[in-house]
Amino acid sequence: MTDQTREISLEEFASRHPDGLTVDVRERAEYTQAHVPGAVLVPMSQLTSRMDELDRSRTVHVVCASGGRSKAMTDVLVSAGFDAVSVAGGTQGWIDSGRHVEVGL
Repeated sequence: MTDQTREISLEEFASRHPDGLTVDVRERAEYTQAHVPGAVLVPMSQLTSRMDELDRSRTVHVVCASGGRSKAMTDVLVSAGFDAVSVAGGTQGWIDSGRHVEVGL
């Protein structure tokens, strides 16, 4: 992760995530327990091999549990030419703020 990693607040994410693509880079078990509505599961270990599944015309909002993994994966996506941002606070921040989550796959 670099000092230049683009990161947005949960509030900004909440207002703009319907217009972008949300990628959850946690593992499947974490994702099924609770995830941001509409988030697509692409575990960190699979991101580079699954980039062709992502829409390059949309901003990619990268989430994980708390923000660490998402920062690293945002750097990977930006290096590959995506418009990507990490979501500060991640899924746990989303939950702690009282926002709705989905469970399961």
